Amino acid sequence: MTASISWVFSPGQLQTVALRTQPTLLACMSISVSVTIEPSVQSFSAIGEKKSFTVTVYGLIISQQTIKSGAIMWNDGIHELAGVDVQAIEIAPLLLETYYCSQTLFVSFVLNCHCDEKKVHVIYMGEWPQGDVTLRSVHHSMLENVLGRTSLAKESLIYSYGKSFNGFAAKLSDEEVERFSEMEGVVSVLPNRMLQLQTTRSWDFLGFTKTNYGGCTEGDVIVALIDTGIWPEAESFSDEGFGPPPVKWKGTCQGPNFTCNNKLIGARYYNAENIYENDYGITEFKSPRDRIGHGTHTASTAAGREVAGASYFGLAEGVARGGVPNARISIYKVCWWGLGCALADILAAFDDAIADGVDIISVSLGSNDILQYFEDPIAIGSFHAMKYGILTSSAAGNSGPSPYTVINYAPWTLTVAASTIDRKFVAQVVLGNGQVYTGLSVNNFELNGTSFPLIWGGDAANVSAGANSDMSRNCELGSLISYKVEGKIVLCDRIGDGSSILMANGLGAIMVDSFITDSDSSYSFPLPATQISREDGLEILDYIRSTKNPIATILVGETWKDIMAPTVVSFSSRGPNPITPDILKPDITAPGVDILAAWSPVAAPSIYWKDTRSVKYNVDSGTSMACPHASGAAAFIKAAHPNWSPSAIKSALMTTAFVMDWRRHEDLEFAYGSGQIRPAQAVDPGLVYDASEVDYINLLCKMGYNTSALRLVTGDKSACNNIEPGRAWDFNYPSFSLGCGGWPADHGSLH
Repeated sequence: MTASISWVFSPGQLQTVALRTQPTLLACMSISVSVTIEPSVQSFSAIGEKKSFTVTVYGLIISQQTIKSGAIMWNDGIHELAGVDVQAIEIAPLLLETYYCSQTLFVSFVLNCHCDEKKVHVIYMGEWPQGDVTLRSVHHSMLENVLGRTSLAKESLIYSYGKSFNGFAAKLSDEEVERFSEMEGVVSVLPNRMLQLQTTRSWDFLGFTKTNYGGCTEGDVIVALIDTGIWPEAESFSDEGFGPPPVKWKGTCQGPNFTCNNKLIGARYYNAENIYENDYGITEFKSPRDRIGHGTHTASTAAGREVAGASYFGLAEGVARGGVPNARISIYKVCWWGLGCALADILAAFDDAIADGVDIISVSLGSNDILQYFEDPIAIGSFHAMKYGILTSSAAGNSGPSPYTVINYAPWTLTVAASTIDRKFVAQVVLGNGQVYTGLSVNNFELNGTSFPLIWGGDAANVSAGANSDMSRNCELGSLISYKVEGKIVLCDRIGDGSSILMANGLGAIMVDSFITDSDSSYSFPLPATQISREDGLEILDYIRSTKNPIATILVGETWKDIMAPTVVSFSSRGPNPITPDILKPDITAPGVDILAAWSPVAAPSIYWKDTRSVKYNVDSGTSMACPHASGAAAFIKAAHPNWSPSAIKSALMTTAFVMDWRRHEDLEFAYGSGQIRPAQAVDPGLVYDASEVDYINLLCKMGYNTSALRLVTGDKSACNNIEPGRAWDFNYPSFSLGCGGWPADHGSLH
């Protein structure tokens, strides 16, 4: 590629200028590209003189489809002049203006990659084919046909799913994705979207006491958790008294500096993007070890051992245990600090977990997007798990109380909402005038009743940093001025993580919950803090305004009995089911508020990610916490009835559920499904609504899935013969909802 430049002189200017090259590197489609410009030195001696130069681009693959445009950049050490954009690799002549009068100019060539960057996608191909087939070689051959070279196919392939279903993950360009989408035998091509986590006393509250569990067959049950990993040294996962794993177990323990035992019998990790350090400077463990704490919490909730004296800095002290303390645990790490949970990794975890021989799969994560069933990794994985007799329990989501927000709504999964237990954490505020206000907080900080100066955040704006009162009243990060806040308790008009007050050397925080009238869940903070109602916040502000030297103290947290429990928490996502409105979702509710369970000691113990304190047990809330309660209950039923199908176990939990008080729930069954789980009763339900793979296939036929697609998914000769598209009213399900007036429309449920 050749071009020329001209030098234009004014009287008295230098007649000779040197032109030197500065090669650049471009990472386009993960390909390292080098650019050089020759000759490296050019001299000009006359006005209007032209000199030619050649731009050469080196790389593994360089084509007009790879690089769409470039630009020549001139730099004299002080100024920079961008040349004319070079479209489609055509180098155009450039006229250098005279106001750059340096003797030496440096030139570089900048390339822009527009649309062909390779990104991870999943090619989902349905059921594992019958016969002696090596799927990895099939997947490699498909990639080679599309990419054109064996070496490129090898570099592109990330995962080959071939243990429990058929598919693979690979780095593909948009054009390559389109070609795979048109291939025969491909059910769907899925971008590697990131899914989110849906982040003691609880089992006793369910009436599931120590006398209910511990049967001789409990040790044969394996609970899999697809999550953030696990802290294997936690006391909740001790294998004291355990024998070897069940004979059916085919899994493994993977990763450096990580040891399994006869309780925690398996652990794997997955990272399709191969990114272990995030934008926050946090480096993750290249192993199943838990950096976040979430997976350790859910694993111990579902199947943790009994641990006496567990507490959060002395709060809620008691015996921590899971639903099936004698069951085995296998962990599959797919979620990474600051990065999320990749679709390709989730499918790889399902593929392994099914083949490893687990009995229950617990998934406390999901996508907030509305996805068709075979575009959703959890729906895909749980469908194939169902075919192998494995029930998947999943979180309903944390986007409530808005309707149509429920996630993980596939009919073959158990979708779990979150509800309260009869214990709540409170932290009271005492003003200098003697007024006491009760707020919610897991507050372990002891101020010993000492009062400190009290200030409203709106009066402490850091104006020099560009903040104003509207920012500082909400205690936004960097908005508070330290000389006004230092050593004081700050009233904030919004809930935050407390970091802004710490940065300004504040002592504590009173946070107003402006968005939810009746606060129903607590947070832990990195400083003395509590969250109060909007009405109480206005009274405290009036006290500050009317008092010359306002003072206050925040009392250490207490646990109070909640006589209104159980109620579905406000953040728990609501139905109706956005894909199949005649299938009621969520299915059931379980404790998901203020749950004490094991924690990773390297994870922050509060909602502030820079909190450096360390705990072995933490209090957390979310449908992420409700899901493992249902998973543990399902494992308990599986131990008692090892031959029951996933649908039978699900039915038992739903038909024996505690009937919730509909007068406290505006959304009725769209909030709580069949009600709150009762594991002790579910083991003997009297009757079950069973459903087989054939029933689910017939349901999909009614939804409009065609025979060819379903045969790929099932791997057999399933057909939609004589099945007309229609409603799901004859599907054998323990509950149903009634769509009125078409879709989308208002929906109601029968109760």
